[in-house]
Amino acid sequence: MSTLGLIGSGRIGSTLARLGVAAGLDVVLSNSRGPETLAELVAELGPRARAATPAEAAAAGDWVVVTVPLKNYRQVPVAPLAGKVVLDTNNYGQERDGQIAELDAEETTSSELLQRHLPDAHVVKAFNNIFFLHLAALTRPTGAADRTALPIAGDDPEAKASATRLLDLLGFDAVDVGTLADSWRFQPGTPAYGVPYAQDPQGLAIADDPGRSADAATLRTALAAATRG
Repeated sequence: MSTLGLIGSGRIGSTLARLGVAAGLDVVLSNSRGPETLAELVAELGPRARAATPAEAAAAGDWVVVTVPLKNYRQVPVAPLAGKVVLDTNNYGQERDGQIAELDAEETTSSELLQRHLPDAHVVKAFNNIFFLHLAALTRPTGAADRTALPIAGDDPEAKASATRLLDLLGFDAVDVGTLADSWRFQPGTPAYGVPYAQDPQGLAIADDPGRSADAATLRTALAAATRG
């Protein structure tokens, strides 16, 4: 049985944990506050889930999701992620993360920063462009006519193929956007960020929006409309 490790168990992390358990994966959750703070979530998830430290979650996962505030990316354990496929959900927000000059100058991307921190891991950008409630609501079986597609980006083709398998298990198709340098195409403020999955992205508050499926063609159109600078 495959294992999904989670470094960070907030809204996206806990949603992915629920999807992982529903897909038949074992799930190892962690956060910065200690395994004991995850007892209620683990009890909800059942026997396939357990809480651990970030290093233990990293070591246990066949896939490991890093879903922490970007300002904390240097706290992600390095050694246990060597050789692993690491899915990065991080987005850059100056109010929360402070100013990062390389990102402000568009010289790099947030996932390239994480890859630099994890030189022996294989980082794939994923799950960062969708609201957590829509992530929970839009899962569909493989081949479903209304299946939603999510973008991925990474520098290692095998890692992207592995990430695509995980997305499929969790209920989504994947659209390969390119390298980590291309991941800006679905960062906050772009047409592919949030908008394809909202029924009324300019009307209802996002928390009240029930979501809508967005297939690969819809997502590719949004990605192609992205501009930078």
